[in-house]
Amino acid sequence: MLKMTSVSGSEDLFDCILMADDRFHGEGYQEGFKEGTRQGMVEGKNHGATHGAKLSAEVSFYYGFAFTWKCLLQNNTDAKARKRLKTLESLTGFIQRFPHYDPQYENLQEDMEKVRAKFRQVCSLLNVPTDFREYVTASEGMSF
Repeated sequence: MLKMTSVSGSEDLFDCILMADDRFHGEGYQEGFKEGTRQGMVEGKNHGATHGAKLSAEVSFYYGFAFTWKCLLQNNTDAKARKRLKTLESLTGFIQRFPHYDPQYENLQEDMEKVRAKFRQVCSLLNVPTDFREYVTASEGMSF
């Protein structure tokens, strides 16, 4: 009987050694999963903040552009100016209805495309180029 105990004891030890690999593999997986999830949340937050800042800067630019042109055209009474004002008001209306505080807004891309299309329409009516990158880069090079 003593021999049987040592055999079963050695089998338990052998099983423990074999199972250690599985146990360490499982623990390593769990630790890696937790760290990967944490790192993914950090990277996702940073990406979202960067993308959100770019999007809000774009929308703010469109709003400032439309507001400025509305101020410039508000005293004109000709038909062209009224049409331009109506289109500018449509653009500002799109922007004002934009869900600024809903980070999970499902139609963000579609609505942003509508705002961009309306901006291009306004620029066309005003005979203004739609690409402002050259103005932005030129002003960045200035120093006082």
